[in-house]
Amino acid sequence: MQHLEEVKNILSDVLSLGERKNSLKEDSILLGSLPELDSMAVVNVITALEEHFGITVDDDEISASTFETLGSLTRFVEQKSAE
Repeated sequence: MQHLEEVKNILSDVLSLGERKNSLKEDSILLGSLPELDSMAVVNVITALEEHFGITVDDDEISASTFETLGSLTRFVEQKSAE
């Protein structure tokens, strides 16, 4: 997963995680364990990912499983980048 650190940094910046960013690993649960990750934050994270990686994410492509873990979010970004 070549973009894991980039996705982690974007997530941390958007959610203002500070030092908690350092505890995020590929299998870290996002939804339900990060109180900052509410519906508005999801929109902001997607926007930041789109801008950083030059991708476009349609509303119907986003599901809870996309944001389940840091790894699932990174795999989603890498799949979109390959399109």
